[in-house]
Amino acid sequence: MKKDESYYLMREQLKEWVEDSQWIIDEEYIKDKEYYDCVKDIFNNKAFQSMNQFIQHGTTTTRAHSIQVSYLAYHMAKARGLDYVSVARAGLLHDLFLYDWHTHAKETGNRFHGFTHPRTALKNAEKEFQLNDIERNCILRHMWPLTPIPPKYKEAFLITYADKYCSLAEVFVGWKMRAAQVMAKLTNA
Repeated sequence: MKKDESYYLMREQLKEWVEDSQWIIDEEYIKDKEYYDCVKDIFNNKAFQSMNQFIQHGTTTTRAHSIQVSYLAYHMAKARGLDYVSVARAGLLHDLFLYDWHTHAKETGNRFHGFTHPRTALKNAEKEFQLNDIERNCILRHMWPLTPIPPKYKEAFLITYADKYCSLAEVFVGWKMRAAQVMAKLTNA
């Protein structure tokens, strides 16, 4: 298989699993032993587990979003010969801000979640885990270009890309579901 063909095949597979969160519900990523060995301590951490109570985009929890970002970036890093262990770990921790960002501004007056949550996530991650420079940079710079300082490492660019890709997919899946519900109501009316 040519490199271009394998790229498009991988892209289609990624699109399918980002749009269908059943693989997260079924914990399919745990069956990927090499991936799971990189991140099992994070999955067993109470702070990470608490991310399940916060919605990120649409109906996707912050935990599920982080798993998607981590797993996508892990595969991209591995395919490119980059530090896939750091990418897998940073992907899980990039949104470890531990609050509901939908109500955060009203509760705290901080209306700049998009700009401030990477630093909050990094502080929380550093309390829970030993991080290397790549992991720190991935977490701190994942909101670029919204935040002005770009990532320093290729791995951090992968997290930034995976975060944007998964976020858009989560939002569009929500819109597709709502559109289907509206169409069903219209056809049943």
